[in-house]
Amino acid sequence: MAIDATGEAEAAVGMPQLDFSTWPNQIFWLLVTLVVIYFVLSRVALPRIGAVLAERKGAITNDLAAAEELKQKAVAAEKAYNDALANARTEAAKIVAAAKAEIQKDLDAATAKADAEISVKVAESEAAIATIRDGAAAAVAEVARETAAALVAALGGSVDAKAVTSAVSARLKG
Repeated sequence: MAIDATGEAEAAVGMPQLDFSTWPNQIFWLLVTLVVIYFVLSRVALPRIGAVLAERKGAITNDLAAAEELKQKAVAAEKAYNDALANARTEAAKIVAAAKAEIQKDLDAATAKADAEISVKVAESEAAIATIRDGAAAAVAEVARETAAALVAALGGSVDAKAVTSAVSARLKG
């Protein structure tokens, strides 16, 4: 407690904000401050913030439109790529089919030529085999006649050429 010059003690008031005698003055300045803040925000700050937000919204909208346009271009490019790829595959299949047909044609011609050559060789071989077979049969018959005649002579008999030939021929026929 403080004592003034007259000797009376002053009563402690406490916090000045809670003193009811100063409330009307505090309420007045509170209202003045709120009105000033309201005008500053509504006339200066909020229009600037709104302009920035509008500008950002416009930029975002433009970016989305550009992205959509690029997406459409990408889809068109992908479609063109797929079409070109399909055309290339079709063309490659045609080229492969033509090459196969040409190879098959050459193979058929070579096979026909080889078959003709083989047929000629087979005919020649069969003729040669027939000649050899005929010659071999005649040679076997001749050797058989000579051997039979030599055996008959060796055994002390008389060699009758006609009988030896007929016996060898009968035996060779079966």
